[in-house]
Amino acid sequence: MDNKIETTAEHVEAAAMRLGRAVYTGDGPRPGPEIAPLPDAITKKPFEEKSPAEWAYERLILYIKNFEELLDGEQEVAMGLTDTGAGVLRIEGLGYFDPDIVTFYGTDGTGARIQLVQHVTQLNVVLRATPKPDQAAPARRIGFDLAKGLDEA
Repeated sequence: MDNKIETTAEHVEAAAMRLGRAVYTGDGPRPGPEIAPLPDAITKKPFEEKSPAEWAYERLILYIKNFEELLDGEQEVAMGLTDTGAGVLRIEGLGYFDPDIVTFYGTDGTGARIQLVQHVTQLNVVLRATPKPDQAAPARRIGFDLAKGLDEA
């Protein structure tokens, strides 16, 4: 049992503190969601009250949004699938089912619908820059749409 006594201010400050860290070398990527301020939509509910699925879902949205900010106008985000033989999933949606399931919705390289349902303890996500399927259309940026969804929750 922890006998530490905290004031209300200390408890609030501890709950708002960043729980991540990232170090980059040379010309590596710019700082990501590990060290950027958390959006208000994510900090409304203390992380201690979130299920592992909800907490993973919210952070995945931040990673996708950050990854997309690094892409040029000819690229979109997709997800490389590990150990499934299914290849790449062009991400079109993301969800979670409490307490421990995260779901990715999208299409594969042939345009067929694909859905990945994954337990949070098995979560491995490879974000990939892929060419836009329609070169005439502007690149989709789903991270921004997903982040808007956080405000609606």
